[in-house]
Amino acid sequence: MPIRPVCFMIMPYGVKDTGAKTGEGPPKVNFDVLWHKALEPLIRDDLGYDPVRADQDIGALIIQEMLERLYFADLVIADLSIPNGNVYYEVGIRHASQRQGCVLIASDWARPLFDAAQMRRAAYPLPEEEITDEIAGKIRAALHIPISSLVAGDSPMVQALGGFPPSVDATRATSLKKVLEEMVSFQAQIAALRDEPQTERASKARELAARNPPREMKFASAAVEVVLALRDYADWRDVVAYIDGLAPNLRELPAMQEQRALACSQEGDHQQAIAALKALVQLKGATPERCGLLGGRYKRLYQAAATAGDRASYLKQAIDWYERGMMLDLNEYYCASNLPRLYQTRGKPGDVDSAGNVQALLVLACERAKARNAADEWLRPTLLGAAFDVGNLEKASQLTDEVIEEGAQRWKLASTIADLRVSVSQLHDPDKKLGFGQLLARLEALLEPS
Repeated sequence: MPIRPVCFMIMPYGVKDTGAKTGEGPPKVNFDVLWHKALEPLIRDDLGYDPVRADQDIGALIIQEMLERLYFADLVIADLSIPNGNVYYEVGIRHASQRQGCVLIASDWARPLFDAAQMRRAAYPLPEEEITDEIAGKIRAALHIPISSLVAGDSPMVQALGGFPPSVDATRATSLKKVLEEMVSFQAQIAALRDEPQTERASKARELAARNPPREMKFASAAVEVVLALRDYADWRDVVAYIDGLAPNLRELPAMQEQRALACSQEGDHQQAIAALKALVQLKGATPERCGLLGGRYKRLYQAAATAGDRASYLKQAIDWYERGMMLDLNEYYCASNLPRLYQTRGKPGDVDSAGNVQALLVLACERAKARNAADEWLRPTLLGAAFDVGNLEKASQLTDEVIEEGAQRWKLASTIADLRVSVSQLHDPDKKLGFGQLLARLEALLEPS
């Protein structure tokens, strides 16, 4: 009997939440049923491989067995329908260990994370939590031909490094060292800019942009740093001009599109920003950052709305986008930091409880980031806002002293003072309202022209 080739399947196990928005996909998927009813027969009967899944390992050295199978399997198929750390890790190992034979698949509603979103994958329909025989048949039909055509595709490592593995051109190491030297020099310029006196930073940021003109910019990371420097220290028009001057491959990066949309909104064109961000979500998928930016644009529209109907509509959309971003990653506190005040403002049944739940989550996420020494410039202002939101006068007083000591710029006070005013206005306890009002006055004094 001839030996059949082996396919190693990488996928989550058991019942998992999808994070899909209502109407886009099912709330949960039973990946064990998906395996047994659709993927295993697809691999065995349609593709002609012996199917193996990682949960069939019974030896003590499960990691060793997993690594062996990733290396020796004739085909590896990875399901990226939900963001699963083990799946992403194992895909990386296969990409780095074999030239070919790694195929990515995902449900048609999936939004793979980060760089994986740019890789070719085969999509399959999964409209409901229950996987019927009919749906299983449609999944097999949707994947059969695409997987067969993708098997011979080179891995991203091979595409990036000619001769990989094992004979990468050694001369590229020399050019890489030159690139790294340029990056070290550039990072030194960024560090020097941050150390400049606050009054000098705008002009120095423009000088940095002039020394690194957009049309000559080669590295995405450096281009993003220039844009962030212009955003933080110069003018929003400088941000738009620099992004628009970049080569198309850099200008079209999601990070650049996010910052351009933010700049348009800051210049008053919220609708254009919303359209650009929604297009980015549609094309590249939702992230906490994109959802948070959309929530922020709708919050601006809510604040400026002239009619009660518009105010209610924009408030709802702001809450919806912030909630969606929060649920994508509970450790990313950007979206969660905005929700308690909006819940309190809306005042529907259950909103007070929702505000309290999110406030507790927010504080935990911030404390976690602080314990991990996260390099996040928004951690301080988020903690300050959380102290105001929960009515913790002692903590807010301590943080206010730190703002005065370290400066309003470091605490993003100009961007967050309006939210602090809303928090104070929503307090009901007279003593707390008085105490927080005094803290607010001290903080507002820091923003007054000297």
